[in-house]
Amino acid sequence: MNNTKIEIREVKSKADIKAFIAVSWPIYREDPNWVPRLISERKSLFSPKNPFFQHARWKAWIAYRDGKPAGRISAQIDELYLQRHDSATGFFGQMESFDDPEVFAALFNAAETWLKQQGMKSVIGPFNLSINQEVGCLVEGFDSPPYMMMGHARPYYDASIKGQGYEKIQDVLAYELQQHMFGLPDKIKRLVDRLSDKMTLRQVNRKNAAAELEIIREIFNDAWSENWGFVPFTREEFSKVGKELFMIVPPDFTWIAEVDGEPAAFMVLMPNLNEIIADLNGRLFPFGWAKLLWRIKVRTPKTGRIPLMGVRKKHQHTRLGPALAFLTIRALEKPAMKREMEKIEMSWILEQNQATRNIIEKVGGVITKRYRLYHKDLA
Repeated sequence: MNNTKIEIREVKSKADIKAFIAVSWPIYREDPNWVPRLISERKSLFSPKNPFFQHARWKAWIAYRDGKPAGRISAQIDELYLQRHDSATGFFGQMESFDDPEVFAALFNAAETWLKQQGMKSVIGPFNLSINQEVGCLVEGFDSPPYMMMGHARPYYDASIKGQGYEKIQDVLAYELQQHMFGLPDKIKRLVDRLSDKMTLRQVNRKNAAAELEIIREIFNDAWSENWGFVPFTREEFSKVGKELFMIVPPDFTWIAEVDGEPAAFMVLMPNLNEIIADLNGRLFPFGWAKLLWRIKVRTPKTGRIPLMGVRKKHQHTRLGPALAFLTIRALEKPAMKREMEKIEMSWILEQNQATRNIIEKVGGVITKRYRLYHKDLA
């Protein structure tokens, strides 16, 4: 038992945000698979200008052991979630700590106390910061780096979180496709071909980006509206996501499928920037920007991630449902091969979403990582 005192400090200032972000570095110093997040991107996430905070409020804390940062946590309350699901459930997130039960206890106590003060009766997490961003704690797949916009963790986190009275509520999965598996099996190709007269496929029109992003947002919100924990993307949130994606995603990596002229499905493939930022140590200055832009253009990542996809709900339980999904997957085959991509991750997928899992597994997807979400009733 460590006899030194633990101090919990609330994050309030820009300097505190900087310290909050920096907590991760010493915790993962000996982990060869950790990829430091870009500090500028993290600052943007926690900025009051983040459109998530138009419908959510949050607090964050840093734990200090003997005057040195030892861990961190955040707590969030999302009004859109409360309206849609449960009027008394909050979230925790951004959980990082050394393997120290007392630090875990102090951090969770800070988050839970604030949530209870706000009238919450239960807590789910980790959400970093919402269900439409990073979710879950890595519990399987520590032997490889995370893909872009996916989390990493230390192996002791699962037991440490459970040690604070939390239980599993959901697992989400990451599937990986080898490049040679990215083509469709003949049986699936025949299904797509049989229905080809009903479906058309087109690239997203970047010259009309705002309207196209709104189409994709509407499909996404409709497609996933019955998923566990679903919270719709707001127009402002999706606009921010889209603008960031369009900066790094080639035009032939974004596709929309239509049925009788109506947008019905979409899929986005994103180059895995984690592959080319790992050695920047989170910093784009003074030379990081130059390195990043050069690598995107000259040393294209050999891996990619599909972070956004969806088929309108009315097609999901018809023959058109899987056909639309496979059609958009096939659209990405040539662009991926052209750039000699070797692996593609499809993430994240709810463990209980068997329909989507079946589609991914039919094209050769293999589960490589598992992320866990936890629940606790607040007494």
